[in-house]
Amino acid sequence: MTARPGRDGHTDWCGRDHRCGLGEHRSEEIVIDLPGRARAVLVRVRTATGREHAEVRVRVALASREVAARRQLVGLLGDLRHTVTRAAIAARPRPGR
Repeated sequence: MTARPGRDGHTDWCGRDHRCGLGEHRSEEIVIDLPGRARAVLVRVRTATGREHAEVRVRVALASREVAARRQLVGLLGDLRHTVTRAAIAARPRPGR
C-alpha cells in the first residue's frame, strides 16, 4: 500500500469522501469493538502539509467502584504512554539515514 498521492491527490488508503476536507486526507475507520467492554477507533490522517498521523480514540468500560476505576485509569494511561512513546521513537529519523 503506497502512501504517495495519486493523480487525484488522494492516497490509496484515503476514504475519498466527506472524510477529506480542508486539505486533509482521512482513511476509513478501523474499529476494534469488544461489546460492553471497550472500543478503539483508528484513522490514518495526512494533513495539508503532508505530515501523516494516526488518530486513535479509545473507550473502556470502568469498574463501578471508584478505587477499581482509578486503578484501571492509571493502567490505561501507563499503557498509552508506552504505546505513544514506542511509536514516536520508531518514527524518529536515525542518524546517517
